[in-house]
Amino acid sequence: MPRLLPTDGPGRAGEIARQAISEGADLILVLGGDGTVNETLQGMVHSGVPLGVLPGGTANCLAMELGLGSRVEKAAERLTSSEPVKIALGRVTGARTGSRYFMLMCGAGLDAAIVYEVHAGLKAAVGKMAYWVAGLAQFRRNVAGMQVKLNGESIACGFALISRIRNYGGDLEIASGASLRRADFEVVLFEGANPLRYAWYMLGVAVRQVQKLGGVQTRRSSFIEILTPTPSQVDGEYYGHEPLRIEAVPDALTLMIPPNYG
Repeated sequence: MPRLLPTDGPGRAGEIARQAISEGADLILVLGGDGTVNETLQGMVHSGVPLGVLPGGTANCLAMELGLGSRVEKAAERLTSSEPVKIALGRVTGARTGSRYFMLMCGAGLDAAIVYEVHAGLKAAVGKMAYWVAGLAQFRRNVAGMQVKLNGESIACGFALISRIRNYGGDLEIASGASLRRADFEVVLFEGANPLRYAWYMLGVAVRQVQKLGGVQTRRSSFIEILTPTPSQVDGEYYGHEPLRIEAVPDALTLMIPPNYG
């Protein structure tokens, strides 16, 4: 028998999902944005109970990635033909913030600084435009540098995207080789401190050519270290400002995935 379980505050979705599973739930459907999905999966890791997603947030990166679209009715229809698939999750760990799982991405550097600056009221009023407003404010100052270590190599950059999906921001693409069906990350690293350089990178993102630009490096890895204290975001929500370890955890979650997802 289906049950409607509304969240009653931030950070509660994981506990609600955990309780529902303990009471015998065999499917969890989440109506919300990527942040709500992230909260929910914290209570579902290694449970074997499938998670299905209905878009109800600002960017809905997961729903767009899976081809479910941004309309709830259409997404619900497409979910009926979806299949439960075990996927890897990312896990980010910091000395102060502890550990958290993520499904989509961890961003360190510039994009996390933008997420931190987004005003909640403006986000509610204008949606994704709030991120562009915060981004323009960041382009008035140089981008802080950091050191990222992966596959035994240390690389200097100003923005690192550690991604499990191609979709970025709902309608953009940066990590073009990423897939939820893989058990690792696509890591895209952006060099430089000049904000105008990042404006050029964003133009490359807009035309889906960013990985061909000079100053952009792409790697695959299942373990990454952010060695420098740096702002970070997880699945579109600000996470913290400290060095981090990011690892892929195989077969951590069962997700309802349409059969045509690559």
